[in-house]
Amino acid sequence: MNLFSRKSIVDWVEEARLNGGLLIDVRTPEEYRSGHIPGSVNLPLNHITLIESVASGQSVPIYVYCLSGGRSARACSLLSRMGYKKIQNIGGILSWRGEIEKGEPA
Repeated sequence: MNLFSRKSIVDWVEEARLNGGLLIDVRTPEEYRSGHIPGSVNLPLNHITLIESVASGQSVPIYVYCLSGGRSARACSLLSRMGYKKIQNIGGILSWRGEIEKGEPA
């Protein structure tokens, strides 16, 4: 592993899509509706304990993002304490350069 290379949020989203991972947006519903990464699920940080409603088990890979990376870091810590093993904080949507979806998910 190259310690000097860092994956971007674009790389992480691609990895999530390729390996069947769950892409979680922990921002508020209002923030989510204003623009989110296509295919993501909105599970606000203050509701992260409801992860079982969207995750098929503790072994599913979970990729978490927010606006800048702070809330997603807290969510990852909470998920880890809940027993989830495959968790990745992919940072904030501010770094996302791909397509943005607005409104409620399809």
